Amino acid sequence: MNPQATAMTLWQAVEALAAQLPFSTQKVGRTLSTTLSDTHAEGGDVFRFFEGTPVRLGDGTELARIDLRIKREGPHPGFLVLELGGRCVPMAEVRQHYANLEITGVPRGRSLDEATTHTATLGWGRLSFGFTERNPDCLAHVAFDPS
Repeated sequence: MNPQATAMTLWQAVEALAAQLPFSTQKVGRTLSTTLSDTHAEGGDVFRFFEGTPVRLGDGTELARIDLRIKREGPHPGFLVLELGGRCVPMAEVRQHYANLEITGVPRGRSLDEATTHTATLGWGRLSFGFTERNPDCLAHVAFDPS
């Protein structure tokens, strides 16, 4: 399946998504030029899981998987993970946009898909950048965890 294309860069997409909290399938879909569908995932008693079609950004980054979780009941801003592909986004580029990062997760040696996670604490919550053991020099995912 060919990804949808949008002229936004990764960093414009991150800023645009953070600016629209709380998340909804409509807002995330419109921002990223994708359609989010309910995955009807097992164990979805508390959260509904939505997945978007892949999106190719203007800077060559691909949002290979878009994973949105919204609480079924009660107020909650949602949780969003963007899994990246396409071009390599190195840590130096992440630090150009978010200089104050703390390491909040480290691989435990169980899988090459485990990540070292660097997190920025922002006014709206936590924005995390994961670099997997499989490809530690390139950003693998961005997670939005609003508080």
